[in-house]
Amino acid sequence: MSKNSTFLKEMGITEWTSRDVAPGHTQAMLTADISNDQNAPALPTVTETQERHSLGIWWFFGNKPQGDAEVLFQNTIRVLGLTPQEWSWKNPTDKFNPELLPQDGTPIVALAFGGAAAQKLSGERDGLPELRETVLAIHADGAEDLPLIATFELNQLLSRPKDKALFWQDLLLAKSVLQNI
Repeated sequence: MSKNSTFLKEMGITEWTSRDVAPGHTQAMLTADISNDQNAPALPTVTETQERHSLGIWWFFGNKPQGDAEVLFQNTIRVLGLTPQEWSWKNPTDKFNPELLPQDGTPIVALAFGGAAAQKLSGERDGLPELRETVLAIHADGAEDLPLIATFELNQLLSRPKDKALFWQDLLLAKSVLQNI
């Protein structure tokens, strides 16, 4: 079983279907039941011969992960298929600088790890359970339409593995928002 399959299984995802393959493409759609098949195919990777289309930029806000939380974060980046140019880690306590926005109009989605980070960025007062599964917006000058998705702190996911499936839902919501900007 590949590392990616192990990570998805750990998150409670037992079936994975690639939606990145264009219709009529010669590569067949991959479906892997990773819960039962030890020889399941690995997640597709982009080769030099394939054209890679970036959906946008991901900004991650919260306490910078360390130790096992850093491993979980790097696995998340890998599963999302993000290159180093497509994501960055931000501190939610830093003043938002509109000059950081891409000048070419590349869409951005922000993911806040933890209720405190989500509250700081959005200006909302509700707790994380109420903020999750909602598309919020970063509350700052020059960031009117910057979508924000609240999710769990990475250390919480390590101590409560059953929340990893909910975390995956938050990632899918963020990806969907980015695709529709």
